[in-house]
Amino acid sequence: MIGRPRWMGYALLAPALAAVGFLILYPLYLVLALSFRQGKTLNVLRLSELPFGLGNYRTIFASDATWHSVFVTVVYLVGTIAPAFLIGLGAALLLNRAFPGRRWLRSFILLPWAVPGVIVSIVFLWLLDGSFGVVNALLRQAGWLATDLAWFANEDTALASVIVPTVWKAYPFFTLTLLAALQSIPSSLYEAAVVDGATRWQSFRYVTWPGIRASAALAAILNTLWALREFDIIYLTTGGGPDRATETLAVRIYQEAFAFFRMGTASALGVLTMGMAILLVLMSIRIIRREYF
Repeated sequence: MIGRPRWMGYALLAPALAAVGFLILYPLYLVLALSFRQGKTLNVLRLSELPFGLGNYRTIFASDATWHSVFVTVVYLVGTIAPAFLIGLGAALLLNRAFPGRRWLRSFILLPWAVPGVIVSIVFLWLLDGSFGVVNALLRQAGWLATDLAWFANEDTALASVIVPTVWKAYPFFTLTLLAALQSIPSSLYEAAVVDGATRWQSFRYVTWPGIRASAALAAILNTLWALREFDIIYLTTGGGPDRATETLAVRIYQEAFAFFRMGTASALGVLTMGMAILLVLMSIRIIRREYF
């Protein structure tokens, strides 16, 4: 009688575990297995016929292009997460106040999160167009630009140009998460801070931030993992160029697999990216444990 509820629980979980195994674990196994197959082919049935070895890993670790993609990926992550967090925090603090039209403003601020990456890419391709872009027109009128600037085609500005639309799409998640955390802070704590003579900065530092710190840490970790696999905005706007200035690991994996047909090398790069994600999670475990457990 004691063991029956336990086995009943396992039986109820079995379909979900089978689905997870089929949709997640099996593809991960295939990627890992393909990373040891050397050669070019698009025939999935013949991948097992390719030579088995560590050649793909030797190739990617010895290639300067791989480390360039790692560097671009890290810059892209930092350049995306930090501004998105600050904008999201500011928007959450604004929406946490009572004022007329707050409901409409909340819907407007959260709108970018629901927009597909393809639409975001098209919009910013138009805004930052080198010939008739709105941004160039405004900067020329302000006297900050003498001639039009091809933002996505310039090696010096291309990475920043793909970071901006990613930030625009990412900040609403921070806003939503931090706003929920802000609304869970008891108002009595702020009243006590006012009685004690605390300034606004002191109220934020000793009341607001401790109340939202756990949610902020979790949101930053999730957004970093999502940005690590970001592909559509970068590929649709620059394709990884110019001169590989925006070639993140996600873009390089696509090119190795579907431009050069090196499925083994692409899989090895995928394993490298997965390793970076696992390392990030392991580094974050201490923060998560401290905040949640």
